Amino acid sequence: MNWLKFSSPASFYPLAGKLALVFAVLAVLLGVAGLAVGLFIAPKDAVQGEAYRIIFVHVPASWMSMFIYLVMAAWAGAGWIFNTRLSSMMAQALAPTGALMAVLSLATGSLWGRPMWGTWWVWDARLTSELILLFLYLGYMALQSAIDDPRRADKASALLALVGVINVPIIYFSVKWWNTLHQGASVSLTKSPAMASIMLSGMLLMALCFWSYTLAVSLWRLRAILLEREVHTDWVGALKEVRP
Repeated sequence: MNWLKFSSPASFYPLAGKLALVFAVLAVLLGVAGLAVGLFIAPKDAVQGEAYRIIFVHVPASWMSMFIYLVMAAWAGAGWIFNTRLSSMMAQALAPTGALMAVLSLATGSLWGRPMWGTWWVWDARLTSELILLFLYLGYMALQSAIDDPRRADKASALLALVGVINVPIIYFSVKWWNTLHQGASVSLTKSPAMASIMLSGMLLMALCFWSYTLAVSLWRLRAILLEREVHTDWVGALKEVRP
């Protein structure tokens, strides 16, 4: 199969619709499985009690908020450097979902922090850097909307996205670099997980759920962006004739 043909908006549009449906179904199935494990199967934590179960949403949302930003910046940078329209549009499609994950991370972290720390919010290094990540997402989307010319908007927002990448390692390593209230990572690529295997399974299922959800909604959003930007092209005109 010649995958290069899908770099064309006209070729990628129908493929995006099919892939979005597949990932949407996966997101539902993985979400049901992850929540079942996290809420009903995983045992009560010896220290935090039942309150710890919020990690099955909080931790995957936090992971995805950082991962989506890196992917968004990579697509934006590729669009800027290689002048590929589809790359810039993919970055634009990812931004709202990344912002949603950052909001979910902050909201669930606040709910978790209240019984653990006795307060809804502290200017902790990790919390503050996660808040900055949310502002970067919002700034990216605002810059895209503020500039009428799509090409100029893509370049300006790509610069902001690339500069903001420096915040991602700050979020990840903040608990090591500074003395913070936030606990260290329970899952590491270099160490054994600091939690029961059933808890880790539930967390990974939810992470895959959020990943599938991100792909599904981003591809649907990309289809809308494609139609908006390519409205005057022949392939969109033909599409309108088929589906008036």
